[in-house]
Amino acid sequence: MPAKQPKKLSATAEFKRLERYRQRRGNWKRWGPYLSERAWGTVREDYSQDGNAWDYFPHDMARSRAYRWNEDGLCGISDRNQYLCLGIGLWNHRDPILKERFFGLTGPEGNHGEDVKEYYFYQDATPTHSFMRMLYKYPHRAYPYADLVKESARRDIYDDEYELLDTGVFDDGRYFDVEVTYFKAGENDICGQVEVANRGPDAASCEVLVQLWFRNTWSWGYSAGPMRDVPERPRLTRIEDHPDDLLGVDVHHPVLGEYHFYVQQADELLFTENETDRQRLFNQPNASPYVKDAFHAYVVEGNAHAVNPKGVGTKAAALVHVALEAGQSWTVRFRLVQESKVRPFVTYRMLYARRRDEKDEYYAALVNPELEPWARQVEIQAYAGLLWSKQLYYFDVHQWLEGDPDTLSPSPARRHERNRNWRHLHNFDLLSMPDKWEYPWYAAWDLAFHCLPLARLDPDFAKRQMELLTREWYIHPNGQLPAYEWRFDDAIPPVHAWAARRVYLLDKKLTGKADVGFLKRVFHKLLLNFTWWVNRKDQDGNNVFQGGFLGLDNISLFDRSAEIPQGGHLEQADGTAWMSFFAMEMMKIALILAVEDRAYVDLATKFYEHFLRIAAVLNGGGERHMCLWDEDDGFYYDLLHLPGEWHTLRVRSLVGLLPLLATTSLNHELLEQFSGFQERVQWFNAQWPILSEAVSTLDIAHHGVQHLVSMVTPDRLRRVLGYMLDENEFLSPYGIRSLSRYHEEHPFNLMLNGHVLGIGYEPGTARSHLYGGNSNWRGPVWFPINFLLLEALENFHAFLGPGFKVEFPTGSKRTLNLQGVARALARRMIRLFQPDKEGRCPWQGTTTIWRQDRDWSEQILFHEYFHADTGQGLGASHQTGWTALVSELIQAYGIGGGKR
Repeated sequence: MPAKQPKKLSATAEFKRLERYRQRRGNWKRWGPYLSERAWGTVREDYSQDGNAWDYFPHDMARSRAYRWNEDGLCGISDRNQYLCLGIGLWNHRDPILKERFFGLTGPEGNHGEDVKEYYFYQDATPTHSFMRMLYKYPHRAYPYADLVKESARRDIYDDEYELLDTGVFDDGRYFDVEVTYFKAGENDICGQVEVANRGPDAASCEVLVQLWFRNTWSWGYSAGPMRDVPERPRLTRIEDHPDDLLGVDVHHPVLGEYHFYVQQADELLFTENETDRQRLFNQPNASPYVKDAFHAYVVEGNAHAVNPKGVGTKAAALVHVALEAGQSWTVRFRLVQESKVRPFVTYRMLYARRRDEKDEYYAALVNPELEPWARQVEIQAYAGLLWSKQLYYFDVHQWLEGDPDTLSPSPARRHERNRNWRHLHNFDLLSMPDKWEYPWYAAWDLAFHCLPLARLDPDFAKRQMELLTREWYIHPNGQLPAYEWRFDDAIPPVHAWAARRVYLLDKKLTGKADVGFLKRVFHKLLLNFTWWVNRKDQDGNNVFQGGFLGLDNISLFDRSAEIPQGGHLEQADGTAWMSFFAMEMMKIALILAVEDRAYVDLATKFYEHFLRIAAVLNGGGERHMCLWDEDDGFYYDLLHLPGEWHTLRVRSLVGLLPLLATTSLNHELLEQFSGFQERVQWFNAQWPILSEAVSTLDIAHHGVQHLVSMVTPDRLRRVLGYMLDENEFLSPYGIRSLSRYHEEHPFNLMLNGHVLGIGYEPGTARSHLYGGNSNWRGPVWFPINFLLLEALENFHAFLGPGFKVEFPTGSKRTLNLQGVARALARRMIRLFQPDKEGRCPWQGTTTIWRQDRDWSEQILFHEYFHADTGQGLGASHQTGWTALVSELIQAYGIGGGKR
């Protein structure tokens, strides 16, 4: 029989749920994976005098201390306000503590920065969270907390990280696969199950706790307040009258309302309060004997008096004793629902099958059916990681700076240190996190990249993310976008105009409707942001930008966010390229908006002028004849400006490739609609030939069809690509390196203030102490910049056409046009996830378990960055946020199967 044709996306049940949500006729998103995976060690929870967030609230406190701002849990979910949380707890009869959250090393503890030391995988998710599934691998042996900390402390920055697999805790397959699934019977009817499978060769037992608890909103001294600070204490109470195979809890919350929680075949119910155990932490008496760590005390320590025998509290758990033979599994089912149910599980299996099939139906329509199985799996798990990585982010900086009535007042120094200029910032929203353990806070430039694949899944959510960062309770009154909670003041690459335009176009393609209102709202706020950049980041008034951090960490000789020695500053090729890129994207948005409102033509012209002034200075035009282009080398470099002297920093890095990004090809027919725009451009070019002669401008047309606007002329493009596509320089088997391999044998050194500063090629984790050993832009492959470079090549190709060819790789005498180069680079990036004949994927490194154990081989991690020579995944292991861009590459280039 012929294969069944997938439904159109708009005909799927999941799409219809999204449409109902968009029309505000239903709220299938009220419940979702909004629970963080780490709330300890964050800036929000730091009330110390020295600002050391890791030490003030370490992992050891997390089981005993109530959080102020948000909750964390293991494989958990919550309502969108995080009033009520649901997650699991585990104990293998050997661990020193109850496993209620993922463990990892803090920034100072890890020899390469913070690092989660667990293995968990996001397997499935739908945009409305109607079906979600994830897997956690829990060892039979005692979890090696002390060993991980001790050995990592012993290792130096020059050593590899000490991973959980290195400890031998998984040897002989002695672990449990714990698969957690949630699915919805209705908007406020959440079903779930925990399936525990014994993968080891012998019998093993495990305690499973299905936990339900309230975020603590009542302990901070407020008698009244907005909805998020509910002073009235909610309540969980045991349901006394229930069938023999069922245990239940009634949920009473003053805002969320009434719910009922049922667990099938649980052994007992436990109750306590989500209150700090002051006795354990501070040697102070507890107001109540029932505190946050009661379940640990009851299960692990055997303290029967730790839990409330009256069956009431703000934290509850259904405890299940699971004993399994080798290869055996056991499933615990539960349901959280508003309506009281006499037989809550009678339709459970039918509902599970329906939501699972609807999930499959949705992805059959969304993902190219001609893809090979491995490519399809990569795409679906990338999407799952994105959707699981949503989190409620709650942070009121003014309140945080001042402190709460019933807590110790923060140190007076706080008002003069971190984030003191962001009192207006008041966040209480669902946001896409880079990684809910290593980066459980939004990062503004990361989020821009998240929104591309998110727009394909859920355009409304992607647009909301883009708008949030520019809303008045996020954007600073001076126009700066907040970077991330450790330092909202940091300068991050201005990619939001690009992302907003891309989200707008993808939304229009998917829905057939142009949301011009969205684009206008973001554009108007980004006008403020552009002005902030112009006024604050061009120190000498040369249109050459200093920027600071700019997302590339220590890609230079020193920390670019810190003060430069001898009172100097960097004239940054990348900072200047980012601003040119920003101006160009704003011009393109203005032209889109000008189709309906000609007033935007004036703004398009203004941004063209900004682009030209910035780009010309970078290339040696302008009145001051500064130039970041080196004609002898054919590459762009930073300049170090010291009092009375200049130094060209001849470091071949992404800094010198970023000028390629400020490139676009505009259709002649589009420009003909705006004759006034063309006339003003021609006038400006005639008045300022010193500017327009240094770059590619709208005067250059290809066969009268396309116009090229670019910071880089075609001649200079060839020279830069000569480096970029050279396997001895930037071209890796897996994409474009962040630093040229040339510097492996030719490190760059500079004598400054009596000290020698140097930089050399490091294809993997950084061997530099900058950023505490967590700065890794000296060689590895990073998806976001690679993605932008591919788009730039496509833009050049649209103008230069198939006749413009370059060697790929450089020196091979094999030539490709620029679209062919983009496709070849995309293939190299996708290859990170493509299994070879032995079933090994490059991202897995040399660890054999990934290809020898079938229970591991189908699981995928999306790392923060990748070793440039081996492809091994490095850094944060669940950074689906921007590494999910691999799904866009598979979609765009049809690699891994038929063309889309």
